[in-house]
Amino acid sequence: MTQLILPKKVSQLIADFKKHGYECYVVGGYLRDQLLKRQTDGIGIDFTTNATPEQILALFENAKYENRFGTVIVPLEKGDFFEITTYRTENNYRDSRHPDQIAWGKSLAEDLKRRDFTINAFCYDGKTFVDLFQGKADLEKKIIRTIGKPEERFQEDALRLLRAVRFSCQLGFTIEQETRRALKTHNQLLKRISSERLRDELMKILASDNPYDGMMLLKETGLLDHILPELVTAFSIDQVSPERHHIYDLGTHLFMTLKHCQNKNPLVRLACLLHDLGKIKTRAIDPNGIVTFYNHEIVGTEMVYEIGKRLKLSKKELVKLTKLVRYHQFTVSELQTDSALKRFIRNVGPDNLQDIIDLRFADRVGSGAKLTSWRTELFLERLKKVQQKPFSITDLKIDGIQVMKTLKLKPGPKVGQILNQVFAQVEANKLKNEKKALLSYLKQLT
Repeated sequence: MTQLILPKKVSQLIADFKKHGYECYVVGGYLRDQLLKRQTDGIGIDFTTNATPEQILALFENAKYENRFGTVIVPLEKGDFFEITTYRTENNYRDSRHPDQIAWGKSLAEDLKRRDFTINAFCYDGKTFVDLFQGKADLEKKIIRTIGKPEERFQEDALRLLRAVRFSCQLGFTIEQETRRALKTHNQLLKRISSERLRDELMKILASDNPYDGMMLLKETGLLDHILPELVTAFSIDQVSPERHHIYDLGTHLFMTLKHCQNKNPLVRLACLLHDLGKIKTRAIDPNGIVTFYNHEIVGTEMVYEIGKRLKLSKKELVKLTKLVRYHQFTVSELQTDSALKRFIRNVGPDNLQDIIDLRFADRVGSGAKLTSWRTELFLERLKKVQQKPFSITDLKIDGIQVMKTLKLKPGPKVGQILNQVFAQVEANKLKNEKKALLSYLKQLT
């Protein structure tokens, strides 16, 4: 017998329903992750009940019902809430996303059979664990399987195509053979899914513990053609030559860069996946027969900008993504001046510095090179040191007000002269750009 410990507020809610003669169960992802002993951060607790929306509203004073899918929102303390959905049946999915016809179901079985995957279709009320489709067995076997015929489930809601891949990545599960075959057969259904939905699932795949496996699955099933067709094209671009360190075609290189990315930020992982796309349009062969990709980072930035707009990234995300692609080819040389290093930091942005370094390391390994080199290590050390120096007087850890307060001066040219003097000391490495050290230096001037 399967027994789980539900949170007190969940048990109380179920008890409230039962007290009024209704059935009520916890259903879906929360139970799945509890059985897997997996953290449930970001996963809400969903309920299903035979009470109609009107009956649920009568039970809870502050409840709201503002949709046609039978889901009632019950507010809790501190801005939290529960979503409680009436048993329902669904028919006709003309947009391959939402049902045209919805009717309240008479039984739990009717409600569960409309759901997507077996591992999301068991429910529990604190005493009884209902598993009509052997979802618990699939959990134990680490299998993603649709309820009933996969063709029907995917035609009802095409987003389930990506959800299958996403669950596979997040959980480290294998997609059952018939379900996987249906992913390929029905991949064109993704054309009917909005860019926002495609983006959300893509970013969840990239944020998972197995993003490389997820992208490979998208490619093998043809789903990638409808999300990032540019990546599919990249696999036809040869960049292997004796003059270059690359050992893979462009598409494989991009996938391998993602595979070796140590950064957990899905946007940085997307940059790894797209950073060399400009090579598709810039590949050429010079008079000596050498393959070249001149200015591919500039062309690639334009391509990635269009991809970001297509995926409806936010302005902030788009700026970060294009900066990482634009400057990923940064020069690593012991001959660079401090001014050149500062210019690089200004171009990339201090907040993106570690991200672009992570991209660079992944790029190296993803092309067949060693993780690092003495030049790279020296470059990183110099980046740390140059950031300890101010780029201008305004970057000092003190300002004119602190100069006047410490030296008891009135506003005037003298204040600026002293700041210039302090800046010169820091620039010459005679003084650290730290507030305590700078104030101590000022006191010596009195």
